[in-house]
Amino acid sequence: MLESWEARLANQDATLRVHLIGMGGAGLSAIAAVLLELGVQVSGSDRQPSAVTERLATRGAQVMLGQRAENLTELAPTQRPDVVLISSAVDVHNAERRAAEALGLPVVKRDVFLPALLAHRRLIAVAGTHGKTTTTAMIVQTLRTGGIDCGYIIGSDVPNFGSGAAGSAPEFVLEADEYDRMFLGLKPEIAVLTNVEWDHPDCYPTPASFRRAFMQFTETVERDGLIVACTDDEGVRQVLAYVPTRGPRAITYGTNEGADLRALEVRSLPGLGVQAELVWWNAPQGQLEIAAPGVHNVRNALAALVVGVSCGVALDAALAALRDYRGSARRFEWKGEIGGVIVIDDYAHHPTEIEATLAAARRRYPERRIWAIFQPHTYSRTKHMLYRMGESFDAADLVIVTDIYAAREMDDGNVHARELVAASTHHAIRYIGARQEVAAYLGEHTAPGDVVITLGAGDSYQIGEWLLELLEARA
Repeated sequence: MLESWEARLANQDATLRVHLIGMGGAGLSAIAAVLLELGVQVSGSDRQPSAVTERLATRGAQVMLGQRAENLTELAPTQRPDVVLISSAVDVHNAERRAAEALGLPVVKRDVFLPALLAHRRLIAVAGTHGKTTTTAMIVQTLRTGGIDCGYIIGSDVPNFGSGAAGSAPEFVLEADEYDRMFLGLKPEIAVLTNVEWDHPDCYPTPASFRRAFMQFTETVERDGLIVACTDDEGVRQVLAYVPTRGPRAITYGTNEGADLRALEVRSLPGLGVQAELVWWNAPQGQLEIAAPGVHNVRNALAALVVGVSCGVALDAALAALRDYRGSARRFEWKGEIGGVIVIDDYAHHPTEIEATLAAARRRYPERRIWAIFQPHTYSRTKHMLYRMGESFDAADLVIVTDIYAAREMDDGNVHARELVAASTHHAIRYIGARQEVAAYLGEHTAPGDVVITLGAGDSYQIGEWLLELLEARA
């Protein structure tokens, strides 16, 4: 009897063929990088070329442009993939997916694929509405600098690490995505809960359904495992109360008085850094220092410290590793400064994330004029969080809202970005739909000393890049 693709993947069979539809996306491209390092035969497609697909091709992946049925139907039967991995954005109408199903190929999402890929690893899964990418990256930095060659999958490129690697140590650090309930297929030994705040209304219609999924996630943790939880967050506290007494043990972190690992006296440093005093189980443990702004990043670093020490990294070595952390792509990413105008990009697209990013910017640039350029992400999120989004820009001086980025959704006409502007209480907010028009407007109206922050999980980062080009031409 032939061995299943799951067993072959778990055993790192070099003859296994994996095809990824949407391989240029953050989630699948990192998996592709891990597979290539393991020696698995990788092919895949994406709608358009990118630096990510070029990098995968350089490493040995067969990259096809366009998600066409012919990508699979024109292959000889002996050259067809053993399994097809698809992203959540690949719907049932996708021509390539339909061709795979017609050929009888297994078509799976990450919740089925990842357990086989990570079958023999000590899984560290980082979950939460906000901060997953940064926390995952900080944990990887802590472990690898501390001498543990962990594998990892991160939802963003990280300097010196990229987004995915197989690693040689048993430990594997995974950014565990709650969308489409992907994280419920995992079996972590260590689970991190950064926060639990309602999101993805297209998948979780109510806050209770969202919170229930995280409760289910805690049930997947090994019984003798560890839950690392931020008790600054009310949602996390509710989920933690659900964990049975005889279940995994928990270590809590945060700035609140009841946390096991606490950060006190958080203060800004020159540049983008922050510093805080550490207290662990009521004992002073020195200072935490990171080159990333905001109290939210202090919390992310606390999670990395707990995981690092739990995996055997000395606390001093973990603190030293975090001092060298330099952020990841699209997380308060410095894009440039021309003519005295600073441009920063951030992935923030949930109201709480927007508030945290702008608060960090205000703390870093207290005297400067801050522009918030926000691209709403998905119609469902914008519709359900309209007024909450409208209240999230208070730390900015001027706000521009662009057209909504559809992502995986279709415009049903039920919400428009203008409604977000109308719902906002901000005194200086306006709608400019097209990104190119936003860049042109900023080119005419920004002045030396201004800070422009592009916000959103779509392609809003291009606005800042175009602005820098305009400013350079003007200079």
